[in-house]
Amino acid sequence: MALKIAVIGAGNIGGALLGGIVKSRIALPKDIVAIDASDDCRRRVAAQRKVRTLPAATAQAIAGRNLIILAVKPQILPAVLQELRGSLRRGQIILSVAAGVPIAFIESIIGKNIPVFRAMPNIPVVVEEGATAIAGNRATTATQRKLVEKIFGTLGAVVSVDESHLDAVTGLSGSGPAYIYLIIEALIDGGKKAGLPHDVARKLAEQTVLGAAKMVRDSKRHPAALRDEVVTPGGTTIAGLHELEKHGLRSTLISAVEAATARSKELGAQIAERFPQQASSPISVAPTRRRAPAKPRIHSRVR
Repeated sequence: MALKIAVIGAGNIGGALLGGIVKSRIALPKDIVAIDASDDCRRRVAAQRKVRTLPAATAQAIAGRNLIILAVKPQILPAVLQELRGSLRRGQIILSVAAGVPIAFIESIIGKNIPVFRAMPNIPVVVEEGATAIAGNRATTATQRKLVEKIFGTLGAVVSVDESHLDAVTGLSGSGPAYIYLIIEALIDGGKKAGLPHDVARKLAEQTVLGAAKMVRDSKRHPAALRDEVVTPGGTTIAGLHELEKHGLRSTLISAVEAATARSKELGAQIAERFPQQASSPISVAPTRRRAPAKPRIHSRVR
């Protein structure tokens, strides 16, 4: 049976997921509906992905859909779930990419024993080099997890984690691209200060970061071992590294991940506070699965 999918929210992340689904033929365009209030978003995905589009999520839009992807902003998610809860049926899979919204909160609104996955992708999924972590509730099956892994595997690397780790994932890979953009910007400015033209400094900086990341990924070696291969006694690199250590780059980046993790937890708590009835109501579905967090499963890109 052909897989039928509804994607609610066709912005950057939702649009990237549509692209991965269509490209990998997880579902055919005729079996996909994209829902977004923005006329521009609907026109774009209809032209690029050849899928049907709708301006609003309705019971008819999700009827018979095997997978419903919720790619909306966290503050909008509760209203979307309230709208759809009466139309959801057992056997349908819910996949949320709303940052900071716990699975238990989603379960409390839909009030049915439905498989729910929560994913934290980062923005490079739009260029198929994303990093995504997923977690699921006890209603999910191994087969359903493989499906979700396959979708995100078309867009980069995927790891499966306990849900309790998703705030840390948000602080590291979710917010991480912004940290790297700042580093690239600083390298460009450093090159310019040393006399390089802007275009030359930019090309060298972006390729340096891309190449270094690829060496870490492909070699599977510790970054410190790769770093040591670049450092020669009394050379230029050790002089630069000394300045970075002197000004606390390492501890600053660690603190950035820590601060972003804490903020992710705060945002999730704020959403629960805004919707106290849903957050505190009895949950009639099975509790979220708690998996041993000792060693996350890491999945290679699916091509």
